[in-house]
Amino acid sequence: MSSRLNVAVIGAGYWGPNLARNFRASSEWNLAAICDLDLERARRVGDSVGGVPITASLDEVLHDPMVDAVAIATPARTHHPIVLAALDAGKHVIVEKPLADTRERGVEMVERARENGLVLMADHTYCYTPAVLKIRELIEEGALGDILFVDSVRINLGLIQPDVDVFWDLAPHDLSIMDFILPGGLDVTSVSAHGSDPLSTGKACIGYLAMPLTSGGIAHVHVNWLSPTKIRQMVIGGTKRTLVWDDLNPQQRVSVYDRGVDLALQSKETADTRAANISYRLGDTWAPALPEREALANVASEFAAAIREERPARTSGESGLRVLSVLEAASASLGAYGAPSSVASYIKEVQEA
Repeated sequence: MSSRLNVAVIGAGYWGPNLARNFRASSEWNLAAICDLDLERARRVGDSVGGVPITASLDEVLHDPMVDAVAIATPARTHHPIVLAALDAGKHVIVEKPLADTRERGVEMVERARENGLVLMADHTYCYTPAVLKIRELIEEGALGDILFVDSVRINLGLIQPDVDVFWDLAPHDLSIMDFILPGGLDVTSVSAHGSDPLSTGKACIGYLAMPLTSGGIAHVHVNWLSPTKIRQMVIGGTKRTLVWDDLNPQQRVSVYDRGVDLALQSKETADTRAANISYRLGDTWAPALPEREALANVASEFAAAIREERPARTSGESGLRVLSVLEAASASLGAYGAPSSVASYIKEVQEA
């Protein structure tokens, strides 16, 4: 494939216009159509990117032999039937988070893509920001050492969603980032979730997730719809250094601290004296230079590269499924008043099949 790939955007609501704009601007894609049941809304999106064919018929898009791929930006409850129909029509698929509304449906989508030899990519947009790409690079090269903990905070005031709780609305961002940057992905076996509904909305508006990592560390996520201040921050502590990502600080989104605790080998003389074998490291702080590029432009490029190179995308359907598995386990834990809930393993499931 040397020419541009053709993509249709399904859904012209909140996220669809962003996808349309970036596919239209990409040198690797031709935006072939905007599909939405509301034709007037589809027309507005098409006009905003210089004029694109519009349709209300999904079948029309899926039966068009010129369309190589579809980008799905519809409510999560509709992902499963649309994705399966697109895969069965031979189209590569990128779908916004979460991958599906249940883990069982997500598994079926991933399996169908594998059976059909097609790319199923999760639109985990944050993973393609320059900051998160740099964090992944630093962890891969060992700059932080072994990961000891991840603390993530994503809080702001509203919107309270009508169909999902705060975990399903906000936590997918943080979970997808962890899956992207941690060695081995989001490798957790259980989740403890605590939530609160102080406004009596019928769903958790404030939530906390705690997840032991199989590497021996622990991850924690705090999400909140009711905070008067907006915070998007992640602290990643390692045996060598600690990294802080502050998404709301454009001047210094990533900071690396050469600070931490060193545990020296115990001698017989100090074996019973805890303070004798602990030292505190207070070194320099530095901030890597980051390029400025819209994350969705990187998403579009990665989708095209995965198709051309016939490989899974960096945020594949499997990564979307790992995030979905944690969300489903969190819901089970929430229903059990915070008791740990097991996270189902997709890999184990495939091996046993």
